[in-house]
Amino acid sequence: MRYLNLALLVLFPIAWFAPLMRAALLPIFGMTEISVMTGLQSLWQSDLPLALVVTFLAIFAPYAKTIGLALLHWQLLSPRALPALRHMGKLAMADVFLIALYIVIAKGAGHVTVDVAWGLYLFTGCILASIFISWRADHG
Repeated sequence: MRYLNLALLVLFPIAWFAPLMRAALLPIFGMTEISVMTGLQSLWQSDLPLALVVTFLAIFAPYAKTIGLALLHWQLLSPRALPALRHMGKLAMADVFLIALYIVIAKGAGHVTVDVAWGLYLFTGCILASIFISWRADHG
């Protein structure tokens, strides 16, 4: 488990820059790839409070949890921190839910075309792997 957790330290940044979806107002004009980072860039320019929340959910929470679990695996952090780490993982999963909700809303808008890209699966997989690792740390 400790090496899977360390792999997440590499996979999370890849997932942040990977395309989550491709969107276009009209598909004949080409589709724009949207990643966690491009979405955050847009949010920081348009909606600061939402940008802070999404930055915490998408970047800080999953990475802090992964670092915390690594410290726990190498006995550098007390097992009493595990409940807090589990809550960090649940917050990160909320971000995946928000992305999925945005895709559903955009698809229902009519003239908008949205295609899910491989980065959404990678990001979701990273979050789920992190939740599984913390569950194993708690029960193993």
